[in-house]
Amino acid sequence: MTDESDNSAPASDPSTTETSNDADGSDEQLDVETDSGTSTGPSDLDDVILDNLDAGSDDPSDEASRGLFDDLLEGEPIFENKEVLRPSYTPHKLPHREEQINNMATILVTALRGDTPSNILIYGKTGTGKTASAKFVSEELETTSQKYEVPCEVEYINCEVTDTQYRVLAQLANKFIDKNVQLIDDRIAELEDLRSRARENTVALEETAFGSLDDIEAEIESLEADKAEFEEVPMTGWPTDRVYSSFFDAVDYHERVVVIMLDEIDKLVEKSGDDTLYNLSRMNSELENSRVSIMGISNDLKFTDFLDPRVKSSLGEEEIVFPPYDANQLRDILQARSDVAFKGDALTEDVIPLCAAFAAQEHGDARRALDLLRTAGELAERDQTDNVLEDHVRQAQEKIELDRVVEVVRTLPTQSKIVLFAIILLEKNGVHNINTGEVFNIYKNLCEEIDADILTQRRVTDLISELDMLGIVNAVVVSKGRYGRTKEISLSVPTEETEAVLLSDSRLGDIDDVQPFVQARFDN
Repeated sequence: MTDESDNSAPASDPSTTETSNDADGSDEQLDVETDSGTSTGPSDLDDVILDNLDAGSDDPSDEASRGLFDDLLEGEPIFENKEVLRPSYTPHKLPHREEQINNMATILVTALRGDTPSNILIYGKTGTGKTASAKFVSEELETTSQKYEVPCEVEYINCEVTDTQYRVLAQLANKFIDKNVQLIDDRIAELEDLRSRARENTVALEETAFGSLDDIEAEIESLEADKAEFEEVPMTGWPTDRVYSSFFDAVDYHERVVVIMLDEIDKLVEKSGDDTLYNLSRMNSELENSRVSIMGISNDLKFTDFLDPRVKSSLGEEEIVFPPYDANQLRDILQARSDVAFKGDALTEDVIPLCAAFAAQEHGDARRALDLLRTAGELAERDQTDNVLEDHVRQAQEKIELDRVVEVVRTLPTQSKIVLFAIILLEKNGVHNINTGEVFNIYKNLCEEIDADILTQRRVTDLISELDMLGIVNAVVVSKGRYGRTKEISLSVPTEETEAVLLSDSRLGDIDDVQPFVQARFDN
C-alpha cells in the first residue's frame, strides 16, 4: 500500500511543513525555511507568527475590524441606570397610584393575621401600572410577614407565557416543592447539630421537644421520608389531576397564607377556559394547613363575562380599576425615573413633555412613555451627543411604532396574514380605495397557491375588521347609493416592512411572484 503522505511533496524540498508518519506511529517534524533562509524548529516558528501578529496587517479591512467597540466607547455614557426605564423594574414609589395600592394593602393585610384575604381582580389598559403596583404591594407584604414572623408568600405567574392549566399547576407545584425541600433541609441541619451536641452532653435536650437521641433520629427519618415524597412535576406527561394533587400536597405541607398572582389572567381563560380558576378558588375548602388567595390582573374588563357564574362570584370578591394616566401624570412618572436613569443634565427641557404627550395619545400608557424615553436615550448615545434632544424622541417614536407593527404582524394567525398580504398586493399594483370583494378574490388565489383553507367572504370581512382594530389597516364603510355599502380599505402601516415580515412566514414565503387579478373597477 502506497504511503500518500510520503508522496505528497518531494523529500528534497526544504520548505515542506509536512509531518510524515512512520509505521511505528512516531512523528518526524520537518524544518521550515524562513524568509531569511535559515531553518527553524517549531518553537522558532511560533515566535515568527507572533511577531507578525504584533506587527499588524497592512490590510485596511483588518484595521477596520479591530477596535470595533473602541470608537463606540469614546463618548460619555448618557445613562446612569437604564434598567429603571424598563417595564420589569419595580420602583420604590409609584406616583398617582396611591389609592389603588392602599386598596390592595387593605385587602391583603388579613394575610398577616393568618386569615385568608379576599380574591382580587385588577383591571386596566396596558401601561396603567397594574403589575408594578401589584408587585410593589406583594414585596411589602412578604417583607412585613418576615418582620412579624408570619408565614405569608406571594407567587407570580405570567399567564401570557404559562397559559394552560397543566403549566400553571406544574409551575406552582414545583415552586412550593422547592420551598418545602429547602425547609426540610434546614430543619434536618438543625436536628443534626442538636444531635451532635446531645451526644456530648444530654443537657442540650433540655427545653426541646425531644426526650432522647432516638426521638431526634425518628424526626430526621420522618423529614427524610417527607422529602422523598416531593417529586418534581415535569412540564408535560402527567395527568392533570396528578399535577393538581402534587400542587395541593406541596402548598398544604405546613401552615402559611399564599397569594397567587396571575398576570394576564384573561390569556389563561382564553386558552384553557376557567378550569384552573375553578380549582384554585375552591381549594380552601379542602386545605388543612394553608390558605390560598388569588390576585388576577387583566387588560380585558369583560373577560369575566365568559366565566362560570360560580368562578366569577368567588374570583371577583374585590375589584380594583386602574384608569389611564393623563399627560401630567406621565410627566411626573418620567421625571421620577429619569432622575435615577440619566446622568446630570442629559435631558433637554422638552424631552419629557414630548414623551408624555406621545404616550398620552396611546391611552395613557406609561410603559410606552418609558420605552420612548429609553429609546431616545439610546439613539442619543449612538449619535455620541451629550444630550437627549426632541429630535431623538421623534426618531424613537417612529422606531417604536415600526417595531410594534412588526411584532403585531409577526404574531397574526395565518389566515389574517393572507388577508393582509392580499391588501398589500393590491396597493402595490396601484389599486386605491380597495373594497372587500377585491381583497377576497386575491385572498382566494393566495390560499390556492399555498394550499390553505379558503374562508367565506363574510369571515374574511371579519378578519379585515380585526386588522382595522389593530391599526394595521384603515377600513371605512362607504355608501355606493343604490349599489349598497362597502368597505374601502387602505394600509395604515409601512408597505415594504410589513410585506417583509409576512414573507418571513414559512408558508407565505413559498409564494412565487403572484400577480394579483384586479377586477375592472368603475368609480362613481
